[in-house]
Amino acid sequence: MTDTAEVIQSQTSILFVTLDSLRHDVARAALHAGQTPRLASVLPGGVWEERRTPGTFTLPAHIAFFSGFLPKLPQPVQPPRLWECRPPAFKTVDPRTFVFDAPSLLAGLAQHGYRTVCIGGVTYFSRETPLGSVLPDMFDEDHWRPEFCSPEPDSTRHQVDHALTIAEQSTDRPLSTSPPLMSPTATTSATVPTPGDPKLPRSRTRTHTSAA
Repeated sequence: MTDTAEVIQSQTSILFVTLDSLRHDVARAALHAGQTPRLASVLPGGVWEERRTPGTFTLPAHIAFFSGFLPKLPQPVQPPRLWECRPPAFKTVDPRTFVFDAPSLLAGLAQHGYRTVCIGGVTYFSRETPLGSVLPDMFDEDHWRPEFCSPEPDSTRHQVDHALTIAEQSTDRPLSTSPPLMSPTATTSATVPTPGDPKLPRSRTRTHTSAA
């Protein structure tokens, strides 16, 4: 398990990537075929771990993620959570878990000096409707363009390029960037920048990948 409490304490920048509609069997097959080398470099042990999302579609899944409820293993016993809202006094929390005293992870990161940035894909991040503002309102700043959305075949490339531009401009504060990556099909794979990529700024960066 990543010591997320130490990650936050050390002011390490965070890239939180959501692969919307990701199927475990498709992701695993693409990995074994060598089609996702960048993802292979950031996956623990270089393999996909089967997990079950807490939400049945994008909106509730992201609200759950940002509240501390990440996809779970298909088994009764679960590892400690990476982050969670401050629990009641009777609950014991693993010391590696980042505990935030705020309504969401994004607000908790802001309390620790992070600049939180959202690069939206689906229209739940577009602000075109009142519902499309719920998730973006959780961030310090949000970015959405039509070319980030699923009808655009190169939507993932556009989002990653935009994330790199933001990262290069963020040198005075640790950065938490969350791009929910999209594709025009129901199964999604993507290439994401990883620690050590020459296009990333020289500050330390932690990558977390989730499937919605």
